[in-house]
Amino acid sequence: MTDNSATVDGNSLTVKPKKSGLAPLVLTLVELLRQLMEAQIIRRMDAEKLTEVEIERAADGLQALELQILNLCEVLDIDPEDLNIDLGEFGKLLPKRGAYYPNQSSSQASILELLDRLISTGIVLEGDVQIGLADINLIDLKLKLLLTSGDRSGSI
Repeated sequence: MTDNSATVDGNSLTVKPKKSGLAPLVLTLVELLRQLMEAQIIRRMDAEKLTEVEIERAADGLQALELQILNLCEVLDIDPEDLNIDLGEFGKLLPKRGAYYPNQSSSQASILELLDRLISTGIVLEGDVQIGLADINLIDLKLKLLLTSGDRSGSI
C-alpha cells in the first residue's frame, strides 16, 4: 500500500489518485449507453412516438440504471465525475449534466452528442480488422455495422 500523503508548507495534503482498471471503464461505457438511450427516448417523446405508459416505463428504467451506476461507483470508490473521459482534441465523452438536449446545438459538443446524431440519422460502417501478436495475424474480421435508432431500423 502506498502512502498518498504529503506535507506542503506545514499543511497536510492527501492525494487521491484516479481509479484505473476495468471497473471504471465498464461503468463509463454503461453511463454512455444510458445517456444515449435517454437521448433517444427524448427524441421519440418530442416526435410523439411514445405512449404515456412507455414514457413512464422508460423513465423508471433510466432512473433505476442511473441509481445502480451511482451505487456501484460508491461501492467501488469511484467518483462519478471520473466516468467522463477527456479525449483531448475530440472533447469530452459525455456532456456536462443538463448541457445537451437532442435536436439542439450545444456550445461544447461531446462524443455522446455525435453518437446520438449518428444513431438518429443512421450510418453504415464497413471495414476489415486484423488482430495479431508479434507480427502474426491471428484473427481477421470483416465488419458491416448498421447504427440506427430502433424506430428506424425497419425502414433501412
